[in-house]
Amino acid sequence: MFHADGDPGKAPGRYAPSPTGRLHLGNLRTALLACRAARVREAPFLLRIEDVDTGRSREEWIEVQLGELRQIGVDWDGEPVRQSDRHDLYRGALDRLEADGLLYECFCTRAEIREAASAPHGELPEGAYPGTCRELTESEREERRQAGRPPALRVRAAGVKVGFEDHLCGTVEKTLDDFVVRRNDGDFAYNLAVTVDDAEQGIGEVVRGQDLLDTTPRQLWLYNRLGLAAPARFAHVPLMLGDDGERLAKRHGAITLEERIESGEDPSAVRRGLVESVEGILGPG
Repeated sequence: MFHADGDPGKAPGRYAPSPTGRLHLGNLRTALLACRAARVREAPFLLRIEDVDTGRSREEWIEVQLGELRQIGVDWDGEPVRQSDRHDLYRGALDRLEADGLLYECFCTRAEIREAASAPHGELPEGAYPGTCRELTESEREERRQAGRPPALRVRAAGVKVGFEDHLCGTVEKTLDDFVVRRNDGDFAYNLAVTVDDAEQGIGEVVRGQDLLDTTPRQLWLYNRLGLAAPARFAHVPLMLGDDGERLAKRHGAITLEERIESGEDPSAVRRGLVESVEGILGPG
């Protein structure tokens, strides 16, 4: 399976923050790039609140993040949508996968997965889920349920090779494992939710950080199995680094807009610095 780098035309772009805290400078830079990429194409730019992780998402951070985006000049079309309002769509996707025989319950703990994944498993990449629960009998599954182990749901994707042409990173290829689409706490997994959302919103171009590059093959597999149209273009932008060359973190000092403002910097100056740091990556705009 291979996804070419296509022309998104005037299909919407988007930015999708998770309300788990203040946006750091890398988040803000990605938001600026995503907004600029859509505006250059004269396409709508949408905002989606990715609050599907109920354990970490907080209501109070939503308005904080929206304010931070406005301060650096990011504007969007229409009202932001929230993943917490879209559970019916995600359940429908799970029903489709279940009907096609692609789901199974996984009762493994994180420790068990780490231990099992450390052993070699043929063509699967290092650290991949080895399929421990894939062929459990119904009696074995029931035994684990009775023991009080809540199951996650995984898809049968192990060994499938997926590639795509990233607009910035070039050709990316990955051999999939059986990945989670619903967590054992009942929350829908990121890869399922973002796939359904991008398809339902008609997103044509996904601009996001390179830390999410590895998730794209899983999402492309889901687009294919769910019969959904994938975005024409993926562009994974370089992460912001500290002076030591490592990914930007709190140890590097003022990494949020609030911290920069408190140190005396104007929001417009922060914006200029962010834009200049990636000048030319996605073209002028």
